[in-house]
Amino acid sequence: MIKNGSKLIVIVDDEDDILELVSTHVEKAGYKAKGFSETKSFLKFIEKQIPDLVILDIMLPGMDGYEICKTMKSQDKYSSIPIIMLTAKSEEFDKVLGLELGADDYVTKPFSPRELMARIKAVLRRNETRSKTKTREIGNILVIDLDKYEVLVEGKKIDLTTTEFKILEILSSKKGFVYSREKLLDALWGQEKAVLDRTIDVHINNLREKLGKAGKLVKNIRGIGYKLEEN
Repeated sequence: MIKNGSKLIVIVDDEDDILELVSTHVEKAGYKAKGFSETKSFLKFIEKQIPDLVILDIMLPGMDGYEICKTMKSQDKYSSIPIIMLTAKSEEFDKVLGLELGADDYVTKPFSPRELMARIKAVLRRNETRSKTKTREIGNILVIDLDKYEVLVEGKKIDLTTTEFKILEILSSKKGFVYSREKLLDALWGQEKAVLDRTIDVHINNLREKLGKAGKLVKNIRGIGYKLEEN
């Protein structure tokens, strides 16, 4: 089974049985699950941590799912988060409205947990493909634009060498994954490498210094290597 533990899926639904059902199946598939029964705590949560996908009910107290979707898709910070609308509404108009507001998919209640998981995996795959060709955002302050070969920290462009950018690209490709110095050397220079492991440490130190506040996102795992992590 593919380990999906690094991916966080958030479920927003005011029905406790639905929250429990979806969370159980999400975790069985190897993902992390976090549930919210109302919108206020959900919105506070995503200010601090960006999920990989949101399963969003429409009929919610306070802000409904349409409003939340519209709000998220209108803000750069949240616009890339994929959303699956989960609702009892099955009319074509309701489905079209959700999709027009930026939702990535739509599942109606009652639903098959197996179908929902298939939809989740499909949306995540599509989003990963888009991410690979566009940008990666880490820790809400660091943005890596793979098309333009640009790095932004809190909106300010940072000048990196080719090697520093490549290291950042590798680390960001799997957030939380620890890359040994040897793996980084192989990825950077392959069989032609004629450098010491210490070379990686020098590049990492320079990279951290240039990234400023975002430098703390590059973690040193003593005796092993490095990883890029939001917390």
